[in-house]
Amino acid sequence: MITFTEAQLAGWLSPIVWPFLRVLAMFSVAPVFSLKAIPQRAKVALAFFVALAAQASLANQPMISLNSPQALAAVVQQVGVGLAIGFAVRLVFASVELAGELVGLQMGLNFASFFDPASNAQVSAVSRFLGHMSILLFVVMNGHLMVLMAVIKSFESFPVDGNFLVTLQHIKMYTLGADLFASALWMALPMVGMLLFVNLTMGVISRVAPQMNIYAIGFPVTLTMGLVGVTVTLPMLDQPTMALMERAIDLFSARR
Repeated sequence: MITFTEAQLAGWLSPIVWPFLRVLAMFSVAPVFSLKAIPQRAKVALAFFVALAAQASLANQPMISLNSPQALAAVVQQVGVGLAIGFAVRLVFASVELAGELVGLQMGLNFASFFDPASNAQVSAVSRFLGHMSILLFVVMNGHLMVLMAVIKSFESFPVDGNFLVTLQHIKMYTLGADLFASALWMALPMVGMLLFVNLTMGVISRVAPQMNIYAIGFPVTLTMGLVGVTVTLPMLDQPTMALMERAIDLFSARR
């Protein structure tokens, strides 16, 4: 008869359970991984596979028994770190969508809004378009692999010790807030500047030729120039998106 002790059982389960919880929490928030089209069973299976495949690089993790008083604190820590990683990646997409909102406001397309199931809010057409482009860039640039590597590297910076408050102190998620607005303004700046020049030109024309109905021709011209500007600046979207992605992942690669 094969027998095993409680210590042996804890030694087998502890190295897998804690990475599994952290990866699964990240899957519930991070873009692409949290899509409703992906079945929940597939997410659980993929999280278990990632936790199992990462055992070779997680050899020196602390051993916490599932029956010990530290187990609950360890669960809170793993879920908190996983949610923080997913939220940090989500902020990258939020900055791109914010840039789309600014561009849509200048183009006059903010009235063309759609319901976004991901955010449960009305999103403008330009913001939704740039959001979809950022998701495609995320997959093309192997962003999903970068996020998985960030989860594995986070065990070096934030080991399984059950001290969630110290972990929360070192993550410093608030530093991404300034980067979100600054990056969104930098991405929208070329389009906003061009559309501002178009509006100034239309204002000069309305003063030179008062008989011209500026309201009848202003919106088509602004919309056309906005679409041209989006077409020109879209190939340059990968650089700020990649820079933001690296900035978000660096929060979990080493302690500050």
